Amino acid sequence: MEVDWAGQVARIVDSDTGENIEAYLFAAALPYSGYAYAEAFLTRNQEAWITAHVNTFEYMGGVARILVPDNLKTGVIKNTKAELVLNKTYQELAEHYGIAIIPTRVRSPRDKATIEGIIGIVSTYILAAIRNQKFFSLKELNGAIRERLHAFNHKPFQKKDGSRATLFTEEFASLNPLPKNAFEMASWKSARVSFNYHVEVDERFYSVPYEYIKREVDVRITRNVVEVFFESMRICSHIRNYDQKDIYSTQESHMPPNHQQFARWDSDRFRRWAAKIGTQTNRVVDAILSGYKVEQQGFRSCMALLKLGDSYTPERLEDACRRALFYTPRPSYKTVQTILKSGQDRPPEDVAPAPASSHGFTRGAEYYKGGRG
Repeated sequence: MEVDWAGQVARIVDSDTGENIEAYLFAAALPYSGYAYAEAFLTRNQEAWITAHVNTFEYMGGVARILVPDNLKTGVIKNTKAELVLNKTYQELAEHYGIAIIPTRVRSPRDKATIEGIIGIVSTYILAAIRNQKFFSLKELNGAIRERLHAFNHKPFQKKDGSRATLFTEEFASLNPLPKNAFEMASWKSARVSFNYHVEVDERFYSVPYEYIKREVDVRITRNVVEVFFESMRICSHIRNYDQKDIYSTQESHMPPNHQQFARWDSDRFRRWAAKIGTQTNRVVDAILSGYKVEQQGFRSCMALLKLGDSYTPERLEDACRRALFYTPRPSYKTVQTILKSGQDRPPEDVAPAPASSHGFTRGAEYYKGGRG
């Protein structure tokens, strides 16, 4: 099967502004029958290129064994006598459908003479026929293209019997069957695993086994799944998250051991515990949790803070949190612990005064002995 973008463009009308928007025609054809497929897209980017292939295979009901594209950047990275390097996503498509992709040689149009001819015919037969019609959506445009495409494939030959559709019934036996599932396009990005063992995709964060912290990884992104690879080996996968931004998807097995002990806890549980002690303690717990991008990283501090109520009584913990919040809106566990240790949480009359000396600040004889007996 030979594939390419047509040189001519179609147009749709923006219903709000009346502006004409260009739509690009993708075309594919089988060389024996000339049986063709065509579809319009608003861009010629990789997503459109891959989607066009998937839709072509579905339309034909089978998959050609060899695919001949041009050397466009969305499909081919390098094509020399010594080496062929395909775009990663295009290579995945080939593997999914069991196709050998053999791009044309540079400046060798004869390598895909069928599609060069078909594109000219399709452009004339389809686009010229609908050029005076107005379409207000891509769906409308492609509906008209599909009608003309059907007519094109079933139009009788002028110099021989039959049509492209009748020859396709013979050629169809040479196609491989469609796989059970259509190919799902993926994009790739490189990322460095952050100190909190997560990688970022569209301002959402996905956990990676903590052993890969600071390592460079490859992230494969589809509509439904996020997969992470290290040196071509998949190390984890997540269902893709479309909730609000800055959301973390964290798997317990990816956590360092000192985080796993809190895996069955959640922020609400800490807040409920803190609220039972008092509103000031609850404010400090909330400040600790909101200070981390990954809430689990704050669980250890919250646990230690709330345990101070066992050592010093809940009442003193509440007073210490009140004093800490007086100093800073985001106190840490250490701040509260220091207040309790030094007794700063208690009123001055409750703190025993230091022994007074009648001589003021005076060093005793032991000081001057320097530790000598």
